[in-house]
Amino acid sequence: MKNDVTDFCWTSASRTDVGRFRMYNEDSVLDLPERGLWVVADGMGGHSSGDYASNAIVSGLSGVQPPASLEAFADEVRQRLDDVNRHINETSAQNKATMGSTVVGLLANGGHGVVLWAGDSRAYRYRSGELSRLTRDHSQVEELVRLGLLAPDEAERHPAKNLITRAVGIAESLYLDSEILDLAVNDIFLLASDGLYQEVDEKTISECLSLGDCQSSCDALIESTLSQLARDNVSVVVVRIVDGEEGAH
Repeated sequence: MKNDVTDFCWTSASRTDVGRFRMYNEDSVLDLPERGLWVVADGMGGHSSGDYASNAIVSGLSGVQPPASLEAFADEVRQRLDDVNRHINETSAQNKATMGSTVVGLLANGGHGVVLWAGDSRAYRYRSGELSRLTRDHSQVEELVRLGLLAPDEAERHPAKNLITRAVGIAESLYLDSEILDLAVNDIFLLASDGLYQEVDEKTISECLSLGDCQSSCDALIESTLSQLARDNVSVVVVRIVDGEEGAH
């Protein structure tokens, strides 16, 4: 699908898979290029709880309409996630069940974008053959790395690597991190749940994104994951920036 803006167009594709060990898929994705909005949410709490939480995020954001400015766009997304956070907290209390979900979202309006997140779902940018990670995991292990108490390669093997410190629905207040991005023609963005990067390395991710076509990249990323243990659900959204002339064809 394509969407025209003043300076750019973008194309996108998404795919999610239950993986090889889980019985249920607790991930949810939102792929709305016509609005410049893409989201991956990774639910926690087990079947019926995790998928409820991730679906609540996607449902809450699906009605967002892109306002005139990127700032207003981001403000509306933040407000809706605050509402979802409150709703999940109330539902957890009523059902005496713990549930929550990570979230990573990409918003685009004009020549700029915003990535915002809570938890360990990630955003990457592939530009001129180089892959850059745009998000920092909200996890106990990532905090140890930031403080210099743990080496990055040790973090990948640490037994507490899946313990996250932020998510939608696990606390009364939701704290999102965000980064403003400049957009350039041929930029490719990837949103992914942790089921991807726990199984495949950044070299493989780069190779998949280098295919250029969003659907082909999604398929390659999922198939690369499934060729490994695929211990978790895996979800990806791939977004490519193109110029107006290319997007018109």
